[in-house]
Amino acid sequence: MVRRLGRRLFVKELVQGTVAVAVLGLTAASCARENDAGGEDGWHRVSFGFVSAYILARNGRTVIVDTGVAGSEDDIEAGLASIGQGWDSTDHLILTHLHADHIGSAEAVMRRASSASAHAGAADLDAIRSPRPVNAVGDGDEVFGLQIIETPGHTPGHISVFDPDRSVLVAGDAMNGADGGVIGANPRFTADMDLANASIQKLAGLGADTVYFGHGEPVISGAGRLISELAADLR
Repeated sequence: MVRRLGRRLFVKELVQGTVAVAVLGLTAASCARENDAGGEDGWHRVSFGFVSAYILARNGRTVIVDTGVAGSEDDIEAGLASIGQGWDSTDHLILTHLHADHIGSAEAVMRRASSASAHAGAADLDAIRSPRPVNAVGDGDEVFGLQIIETPGHTPGHISVFDPDRSVLVAGDAMNGADGGVIGANPRFTADMDLANASIQKLAGLGADTVYFGHGEPVISGAGRLISELAADLR
């Protein structure tokens, strides 16, 4: 299901690991809801065109992973509403990394979701503006029943999120989707490609069935095999 939510065209230019976003012209952005389980509970994608955020709904509560560029909070609010939820149901915000197309609306989202706790990798914390402290998380931590996986390389503090109950991996920019498959981190915007490739080896060990990306179309089933093949190619 695709709902037309706004009139924006986002064009990004990322230089040496930072992101600048220009708003050009007037065109429709969309919130695409993709639910892996049917009904309200499950994973839902909020697509801004070139980048996506994700919402997990479970038992009337929600967690948001990433926030898109600055000004995306209305689209995220519409994504919540499309599954019968709102800011008051949001308990957590997880930020995969410091680039502005992923944390651009973090401050606004935290102000609207006034009871939500925010979480990010320790090495990226200093770049995140927020109205209250952001918790440093890494390997061994859980948020909302989700396992936090340290996946440095694209940025020093990049993290990914694994939902073991649904075998869903939210990879941020540790990997990308392309042509129905999985490719590695974009070298143009990645701080350390050796670390980024090592992080893919780590993610391959999860055996996730579904993988959601910051950029590119999700792989809904059979993702583990594709990630393992990519990891083998990068050795």
